[in-house]
Amino acid sequence: MKAAELSLETRNIAHHLTKTLSGDEAVKQLFEGQMGIDQMSVRRLLNAALHRGGDFADIHLEYSTRNSVVMEDGIIKNSAVAVVSGVGIRVVQDDQTGYAYSEDFALKPMLHAARTAAAIASGGEVSLDESFRFNELVPRDYYPVLETVTDLELVQKIEMVKRTEAVSRAYDERINRVTVAMMDALNLTQVVTSEGTILRDTRPMFRMNVHCVSQEGDNIQNGSSGIGGRVGLDFLKQADHAAILGEQAASEAILLLGAKQAPSGLMPVILGPAQSGILLHEAVGHPLEADFNRKGTSAYSERIGEKVASDLCTIYDSGTIPNERGAINFDDEGVPSAENLLIENGILRNYMHDRISARHFRTNPTGNGRRESYAHYPLPRMTSTYLAKGESDPEEIVGSIKKGVYCQEFSGGQVDISNGDFVFVPTVAWLVEDGKKTVPIKNFTLIGNGPDAMSKVSMVGSDFAMSEGIWTCGKEGQNIPVGVGLPTVLISEMTVGGM
Repeated sequence: MKAAELSLETRNIAHHLTKTLSGDEAVKQLFEGQMGIDQMSVRRLLNAALHRGGDFADIHLEYSTRNSVVMEDGIIKNSAVAVVSGVGIRVVQDDQTGYAYSEDFALKPMLHAARTAAAIASGGEVSLDESFRFNELVPRDYYPVLETVTDLELVQKIEMVKRTEAVSRAYDERINRVTVAMMDALNLTQVVTSEGTILRDTRPMFRMNVHCVSQEGDNIQNGSSGIGGRVGLDFLKQADHAAILGEQAASEAILLLGAKQAPSGLMPVILGPAQSGILLHEAVGHPLEADFNRKGTSAYSERIGEKVASDLCTIYDSGTIPNERGAINFDDEGVPSAENLLIENGILRNYMHDRISARHFRTNPTGNGRRESYAHYPLPRMTSTYLAKGESDPEEIVGSIKKGVYCQEFSGGQVDISNGDFVFVPTVAWLVEDGKKTVPIKNFTLIGNGPDAMSKVSMVGSDFAMSEGIWTCGKEGQNIPVGVGLPTVLISEMTVGGM
């Protein structure tokens, strides 16, 4: 059946299955029991995919429900339910990749997709051996959830959004605009490979964001907050997140009304814990994705084993952090999630690989083959990327600076993968004078180079923290959820520029 024709009954069945069965069994019942895609069917699809000589093929089945509620200035502006479902089929032959997908779960259109992918990546005729058997694996679960946020009734979600908006409004009369967005999703995925592996997963997701605008005369500032991850209702019951997020966003917007113009020039820069990890993600993480290095277009190409950062820098990418936004039980190629050491005490140890790059580098895939949906082919992508904690007291790091800046949050930035040059825009930052954070500052950028900045890390704090689970990473038109993390870090010298 086509995605556009999936009935309310089908959505209700999928919802019922996830509430009454384990994640693996719910996915199996949906695709085999409801859609009729059994082992005989996937065997036919794999044979069709390989019939023109591919040496590897995989099938990605997906059924996702996504819900969102958006309130602007006390009015519900949007309340939506979206279903994304279909099958993607990939064929790999040497360095060629063929990919095709179908929104229809009927066998005929799926076979057409398999043959289309086969035609793109073709060689000599191949078929599965008579002795070929499937191996149904049950992966380790890094996000066990008894009740998903999807289980909440719409009226309950609206009530939470309204409460958040009210808290922001009540914080200060100078708050004149508030936007609250709440999103939840439940993704049922099955991956089948020509190696015989069958893996199934139920992937929950939740995110809530608040944006406040403050005004005092002609001075207009913005504040934001957010939280999320692969969590369920138990997470929402642990704290009053509506009140916390509403106050955080409002307080930030009010704080920045008093922000001063930032200084400019070369100076020490302190990156605060957690959210500042986005700089690491962009400036170091993307250049360590193996497709860039396979093509020789990264600043880290052909540098495995070389010194690329300060001795204080040990950097990981891990899909195994429980309930993190970037957590995955296995990647979208059926490779188990892992904690991957990228840089160890300043030495480059590894890239993040999918199956294709791993074959090129004659190594093992690292569980980083990820895709946005069944309609997209997998690429080497980050999961949760972070710099490990150090031994310095965060207060000592601030106390060591005569004059510099402390950056707490960022709106994002731009990176040239080929040489590592970057520009980032801090949204919440402080001037540091004589070892103390003095006044908030605004309207500036951090300008630098990834390898150079990492070589100038002179202190690493003991206060490691992951971000609040709000980041989405874009690459080649595909958006995926990721995590970032960092302790307090001192970069001895970086260019602070104006805007």
